[in-house]
Amino acid sequence: MNEAVFPKPAAEAVERPAPQPPLGLLAELTHRCPLRCTYCSNPLELDTRSSELDTETWKRVFTEAAELGVIHVHLSGGEPTARKDIVELTRHAAEVGLYTNLITSGIGVSEAQLDALFEAGCDHIQLSMQGADAGVTEQVAGYKGGFEKKEAFARAVVARDFPLTLNAVIHRMNIHQVPDMIDKAVAFGAKRLEIAHTQYYGWALKNRAQLMPAREDVDRTIGEVESARERLKGTLVIDAVFPDYYAKYPKLCNGGWGARTLSVTPAGKALPCHAAETIEHLEFWSVRDHSLAEIWASSPAFEAYRGTAWMKEPCRSCERRHVDYGGCRCQALALTGDPANADPACVKSDFHERLGEIATTEASTVADPGAATYRGFRKR
Repeated sequence: MNEAVFPKPAAEAVERPAPQPPLGLLAELTHRCPLRCTYCSNPLELDTRSSELDTETWKRVFTEAAELGVIHVHLSGGEPTARKDIVELTRHAAEVGLYTNLITSGIGVSEAQLDALFEAGCDHIQLSMQGADAGVTEQVAGYKGGFEKKEAFARAVVARDFPLTLNAVIHRMNIHQVPDMIDKAVAFGAKRLEIAHTQYYGWALKNRAQLMPAREDVDRTIGEVESARERLKGTLVIDAVFPDYYAKYPKLCNGGWGARTLSVTPAGKALPCHAAETIEHLEFWSVRDHSLAEIWASSPAFEAYRGTAWMKEPCRSCERRHVDYGGCRCQALALTGDPANADPACVKSDFHERLGEIATTEASTVADPGAATYRGFRKR
C-alpha cells in the first residue's frame, strides 16, 4: 500500500492537546496457544517464540505502563501461561500497582500454577468458552478434550474464591447454544459472562463465510440475553456485544483510537488496537526502541486517527463524530479499502448496504466446518 492511496491525515489548525493517559494495556505475551480457534483475532502472520519480548523487557513495559497512568493490564496471547515466566510477570505487574487480568484458554494450567498466579497477585481470570458441550468446543477450537479441561479449570478458579469471567465468542457454529452457555456459566460459578459476537479480524475475517450467523438468530440471542439478565440478577452479570454487520451505527472502537487503551504484540510493537497492523502504511513503534510514554504521546500510528482532524465526509460533519469517532479503522480498511472511510457499520456509509448484503449472503450459505481455516503458525 502506498502513500498516494492512503494520504497522511491533515494537520490540525490549532495545536492538539496531549492525549489523556491510557486506562488499559493489552499485553499479548505470546501467540503460542493449544487452541486453533477459527474466530481468533490474532493476525494471520503469528509472532514466533523466537521473536517474543524477554522477561525484563515486559517488566519494564509494565513499570512504564503504571507510571503512564494505566490502571489494568490484560495478560493475553495466544495462551499467556505458555510462557514459563508468567508468574514472574504477573507478580511484577501487581507490584507496580496494575490490576492484573489473565485471559486464558484454561488448557494446560495446573492447580499448582494457578496457586502460584494467585499468590503472585493475579486479580481476575477470564476464561474463553467456545461452546456449551464437548462437541461444539472441539469443532470450534480444533482441540479434543478442551471442554472438560475448561470446566475443571473454571471450578478450580472458583474454589479458590477468585473472580471468574467467561468469554463466549458467538458465531454460526455455536449461536444455538447461547442459553446453554448462560446456564453453564452459572453452573461453573462464574460472576460474569461476555456474550461477544464475532468481530471479523484476523482468522475470523478469513473464516467469515463459515462464521456469519443469520439475522434472525442474532435477534433471538438479544432476547435470550435480556431474559437471562432479568432472571439471573444478583447471580450472573451478562455483557453482550452484537455484530457490526447487522448494526445501524458503529461501536466506539477500543474506546477510540489512541484514546483509552493500547496493545503490545509478542514481538514488541505498540498498537492503538490489536488489529491495527492490518493498516500497513502506518509506522508502529516498538517498545524495544521507545518508552511507552513516548509511543502513547507521539508515535505516528497513534497520532494517525486520534481525535477528529483526520476525518472526511460523512464523518467530518456528523453529529456522532465525538460519540463513535467514525467507528473501526481496521474494519473500514477491510471492507472499503481505505481506513479513513466511515466504518461500514454506519448507516451513513456508502458501503453500509453492501455490508448487509455480505452478511445476508454468507449467512445463507451452507456452513462447511471442513472448509474452515484453523488458526496456526504458517510453515515457512
